Amino acid sequence: MKLSILDLSPISSNQTAHEALNESMKLAQAGEMMGYSRYWTAEHHDLPGLACPAPEVLLSYIGANTSTIRIGSGALLLPHYKPFKIAELFNMLAVLFPGRVDLGIGRAPGGSAEVTNALSDNFLKNVGKMPELVRDLLHFLDNDFTEEHLHTKITASPFPEIPPAPWMLGTSEKSALLAAENGVTYTFGQFMSDQDGAAIIKSYKENFKPRKKGDRPRVIVTVSALCAETPEKAEEIALSSLIWEVQKDKGEGQLGVPSMETAKQTELNQKEKESLYKRKQKMIIGDPKDVKQKLIEWEKHYQADEMMINTITYNPKDRLHSYELIADHFIS
Repeated sequence: MKLSILDLSPISSNQTAHEALNESMKLAQAGEMMGYSRYWTAEHHDLPGLACPAPEVLLSYIGANTSTIRIGSGALLLPHYKPFKIAELFNMLAVLFPGRVDLGIGRAPGGSAEVTNALSDNFLKNVGKMPELVRDLLHFLDNDFTEEHLHTKITASPFPEIPPAPWMLGTSEKSALLAAENGVTYTFGQFMSDQDGAAIIKSYKENFKPRKKGDRPRVIVTVSALCAETPEKAEEIALSSLIWEVQKDKGEGQLGVPSMETAKQTELNQKEKESLYKRKQKMIIGDPKDVKQKLIEWEKHYQADEMMINTITYNPKDRLHSYELIADHFIS
């Protein structure tokens, strides 16, 4: 099984943003040594406890401190930007780090309504124009606009020998069909979706139209997972991130991921307990045997080509150890 890393650059309650971003770099380095295929980082704006609003900036830091692991955005939120600018940014990354760059795109706002308005005057309009934005972005990446097109005389320089690999990220059939229509690879975010992912992926594969000769539909499924030596230890470590997610739902969580001690002492009402239980059901939590079995089950259920793992812990050492335990049981 091919395994990859999705990093949200979480900030723990005892960390600064600088420390959290440095831990992201250490995670990418460790993931490379462990044999993970990719390291992707996400775009979030003014969200409590998350340190990365600009994947392209963090990826330049990650790329400079690694050698072989693929690096990419999971996701770059296209409706906020012009396709030409995104192509320039990721072409430059692909020039700096040849053959290693993935450009994962999505259409979520990545923050509050107030943040969305601060970033873009036309976000909702651009969401409606997403098919057009995606087509233009792909043409810029391929440098193949027709002679009749407005953009035929410009190039998203510097143009790399190996272009960034485009991916569409989503949690709905709409995103899957957009990926299929444009012949790009697809990532389904199981960890943040209540949709029937297997049906969505099936629809993607059935409607896939190759963008280039030899292209085939390929799928990554992203899951939340936490692995420790025992199921009990894994449950204890996972509680911090679960409590933090519940706090964020209430508009709290500004202090970042709480310690295990704080998480254990946090009182929840019935609605919050139900939310925590629901989130926990979407996670893989256990010892290496349990986690391996569940990953294999989900890989088969979704017919995925690759599984991408998102792990959030209070202590960065617990996060690294979780990825290490999983790699030891999967990656030779």
